[in-house]
Amino acid sequence: MTSQAYLSQLFSLDGRVALVTGGSSGIGRAIAGALARAGARVVVVARGESELTAVVDELRADGCQAAWVSGDLGTRESVRTAAEDVVSVFGEPDIVVNSAGINLRPPMSELTDEVWDTTMAVNLEAPYLLGRRFGPGMAGRGFGRIIHISSQQAHRAFVQSGAYGVSKGGLESLARSQAEAWSPYGVTCNTLVPGFVLTPLNARLADDPEQVASLAARTMTGRNGIAEDFAGAAVFLASGASAYVTGQSIFVDGGLSVH
Repeated sequence: MTSQAYLSQLFSLDGRVALVTGGSSGIGRAIAGALARAGARVVVVARGESELTAVVDELRADGCQAAWVSGDLGTRESVRTAAEDVVSVFGEPDIVVNSAGINLRPPMSELTDEVWDTTMAVNLEAPYLLGRRFGPGMAGRGFGRIIHISSQQAHRAFVQSGAYGVSKGGLESLARSQAEAWSPYGVTCNTLVPGFVLTPLNARLADDPEQVASLAARTMTGRNGIAEDFAGAAVFLASGASAYVTGQSIFVDGGLSVH
């Protein structure tokens, strides 16, 4: 067997359908591109149509099969509508990546009901609803991959974790619950935990050069993350290579969490 054939057997996503929420920017965009280039037919879900079009056009120019669905994940009804719109494109997904997130960080004493509800709706309830919609079907077909994007705030409080940290802690618990329910049927459920990554979601911190440098110094690699750092980990978790990896929180953080 050639090395190319061996690697394809391990990591190819040919014939798979992937849904990536938040796939129009940042980590989600990098993951959508990685899955598509590994062979999956990818549907990207986000709100901004111009950003969605740009992502899909880029992937199609590379010979990938990709499409987009404009959807707001802030309400149960809109999540359900987006899910059915996704199915209408390439059929039921084999891979679901929950990368969409909202990062509202008022001080705890100023945290309102609205901020709490909005944060939980997008960061935690939408992944739950998408799992409930697609998880049983994956289990019935004997293969599925659910990948969540969490945060350091799920494990440690800093920079006003507030509702955001709570939502990401819940997301990692959701992955374990999903793994318990569906992994006996071939569906793995895992979480990628970034360090500080220079994306639009972190624009508030990125505008502070001293804070950016301080966070880089806390890593073992000496730098902050970029979205492309998640491509390999995502393909691994989406592929057959990770069949015995489930319920895990995998840190992609340059060693920040252990330094």
